Amino acid sequence: MSALGSAPIPATPLPGVSYVMPVLNEVTHIRAAVASLLEQDYAGPMEVTLALGPSTDGTNELVAQMCAEDPRIHSVDNPAAATPVGMNLAIKASSFPIVIRVDAHSVLPKDYASIAVETLLRTQADNVGGIMDAQGTTPFERAVARAYDTKVGLGGTPFHVGGKEGPVDTVYLGVFNRESLLKVGMFNEEIRRGQDWELNRRIRDAGGLVWFTPKLKVVYRPRTSVKALVKQMYSTGLWRGELSRRFGSGLRYFVPPMMVVATALGILAGVLGFILGWVVPAVYVAFVLVSTVVYGRGMGAKGLGWFPLVLPCIHFAWGVGFIMSYTRLTSNIAGKSGR
Repeated sequence: MSALGSAPIPATPLPGVSYVMPVLNEVTHIRAAVASLLEQDYAGPMEVTLALGPSTDGTNELVAQMCAEDPRIHSVDNPAAATPVGMNLAIKASSFPIVIRVDAHSVLPKDYASIAVETLLRTQADNVGGIMDAQGTTPFERAVARAYDTKVGLGGTPFHVGGKEGPVDTVYLGVFNRESLLKVGMFNEEIRRGQDWELNRRIRDAGGLVWFTPKLKVVYRPRTSVKALVKQMYSTGLWRGELSRRFGSGLRYFVPPMMVVATALGILAGVLGFILGWVVPAVYVAFVLVSTVVYGRGMGAKGLGWFPLVLPCIHFAWGVGFIMSYTRLTSNIAGKSGR
């Protein structure tokens, strides 16, 4: 029996898995993402349920074609276009005892389900996850991917940079015992980003086990432009601030907002004639340049050129978003999903 009190999933015959994925304006990525599910080497039964938001780029038409091509693919409408709403709709529309959460920007390796199910059964965890392996194709995307995968970018959590197998606070995506998922109420539909962290918090508060294994790696495709990256990071910061206000959080989440405030005050002081005010922004510039030298190797000249722009985009957009939310200086946070 799992730590949450859910009934153990029988190991024989192999349990079925339900892949669930919210989808909105993903015509570029959706076919590759779904193909990686259909090509899994897992021998048990499977199904794919896509929760379709009101896309405007031809995504829904492409999904309809994919559903017609393979009876294992199903879709449900998600008119709210919100990730947690779509996740819950897809979970309710699926049927197997193991639920595998998938992102349209992710590509699963062939052995993902096999490793995940083995780990879930072995540990009796309620949720199992691994590493978000960010990989880009353009120089800009490669720079963003490198920032995601290093401590200087997104802070160095295990699902970004790896670590030892064991219990953790949260994981990327997630492979769930369906019964555990239903017991804690599935995803909170009011939380439009950071919903995975919040769900894992409820699982742990209920006595459940969230388990990380570095054997699970999921290829993630970063945002493709500066505008899209800034929008994503600002939204992520907004919701992290909201979650921090509601539930508390570690001190590391306050580093980007403190950096934003210190840099802004330093520039203001410098402009007003206080020479020492330039020390803080100078230190940050030095940090970015040193980080570029240390972590920018192997990206090519163009990728290396993007890296010192990508880092401030991540830090400042995330930090400003956190400040705006934590101090309640923004409105309609529910509409900020980073899409």
